[in-house]
Amino acid sequence: MFTEQGPTVRELAVQALSSIERGYDLLAPKFDRTPYRTPDRVLDAVTDEVRRLGPFGTGLDVCCGTGAGVGVLRQLCRERVVGVDFSAGMLAEARVAFPPEGGAPAGQGPAAEAPAGERPAAEGPAVDWVRADARSLPFAPAFDLALSFGAFGHFLPAERPGLFAEVYGSLRPGGQFVFPIGAPPPVGSRAYWTLLGFDAAMRVRNALWRPQFVMYYRTFRLGDVLEDLTRAGFTVRLTPLTALGRRPDGSPRARLVVATRE
Repeated sequence: MFTEQGPTVRELAVQALSSIERGYDLLAPKFDRTPYRTPDRVLDAVTDEVRRLGPFGTGLDVCCGTGAGVGVLRQLCRERVVGVDFSAGMLAEARVAFPPEGGAPAGQGPAAEAPAGERPAAEGPAVDWVRADARSLPFAPAFDLALSFGAFGHFLPAERPGLFAEVYGSLRPGGQFVFPIGAPPPVGSRAYWTLLGFDAAMRVRNALWRPQFVMYYRTFRLGDVLEDLTRAGFTVRLTPLTALGRRPDGSPRARLVVATRE
């Protein structure tokens, strides 16, 4: 499905009837060949916008999956980057793409040829991977920058305040938590009905089947999110991601949420 190398309909069905963790373990080897991976144009737009907020020493990718956000952080942070996820399968794929201890991504550079104990000067920050639930992050306030892509639909609205509090507690004073958020599709549009139908199907699935697979597209509303971030202690502002275009009414198609721990 999606591409010849992507998951089959049967594989997606098995994933959909699994828990979130098990489902992503199963999908991990083919995840980057599905539309579920954050598009490069979104990653690039966020990278360009966040670069203006730096410099940064250390970065954290919350719910890192196969490591797309770690690729962003490697361009923005000088010292250390950490990816955290609770799927062992996704982390295994991420480790291949971005080896730990500052290695270059697979197929990108001669990091493996460097003398023992030395790192090539241009290889970027050290990269580490941690398996943990984002609702209980195992970090002291150690990071200057945290980000996340495409993961928030896996958290029920009641879980968001705790999630944001965990990120807050992982940031140093002055640290920033950033993530893109798209404008809702116009009511009655094809995208509107597609997302509405998907969420309805997931609610029926979760009412009839265990374990639950939490994935909703319409529960991450901007006003609620800003309120939850503020309650967690963040000072929040929005920046338009102009590189992703504007809607017919002139409003941006996506914004960058910048939440700062003062």
